[in-house]
Amino acid sequence: MSEVTIEYCGQYYPVQDGKPFTIGREGDLAINDNPYLHRHFLTISKHSGLWWLNNVGSRLTATIADRTGGLQAWLSPESSLPLVLNRVGVVFTAGPTTYELSIHVAQPAFRQDYLEYDACGETTIGPVLLTSAQRALVVVLAEPMLRREGTGLSSIPTSAAAAARLGWGITKFNRKLDNVCDKLDKAGVAGLRGGPGKLATNRRARLVEHAVSSHLVTRADLAILDSEVPDED
Repeated sequence: MSEVTIEYCGQYYPVQDGKPFTIGREGDLAINDNPYLHRHFLTISKHSGLWWLNNVGSRLTATIADRTGGLQAWLSPESSLPLVLNRVGVVFTAGPTTYELSIHVAQPAFRQDYLEYDACGETTIGPVLLTSAQRALVVVLAEPMLRREGTGLSSIPTSAAAAARLGWGITKFNRKLDNVCDKLDKAGVAGLRGGPGKLATNRRARLVEHAVSSHLVTRADLAILDSEVPDED
């Protein structure tokens, strides 16, 4: 049995000690031929007795979270993260497609205890409180990912498609998207706003990655889309 195993689209890929395991457009786990995805994006390797997840790409980031959503990290290019829990989810977006995989560690450095009422990961964790309209916006963007069973890939709706799904105009949708991103940015969530010389062009993808990984929205919230969304500002 391998110390580390990758789960993706219902298949399991053992990681061998002694050489880096590569994930990307090519490598040990060749995801697909998406031109927006790095040829080599992530690697898993063992150093000093610990397994590490490394971002060897130059543009893309990955969101790393435990299964409760209580622990989350944003792995930027040229960054590394030790794999110290028995299972973490990895979510990243390349172009219009979002990918999710799981990393299983047979003998983790830390043991994590789960609360009984959160055994299915359905408890919302985090200090951010959303209005009904803001939650509906996040849910409609995350809908393809929330409806998917297990790990795999999904597409994030365009702003125009998401606005139409909610019955909103694009101006209203963009205004509420600004409000949600500002609220999460103030709570310390990275990647939702641009800095000097940098535009947050991928903020919808980053918003979905954070919301699903942290359980800010869950599958239970999909019922919101079947009811009338309050017209809040």
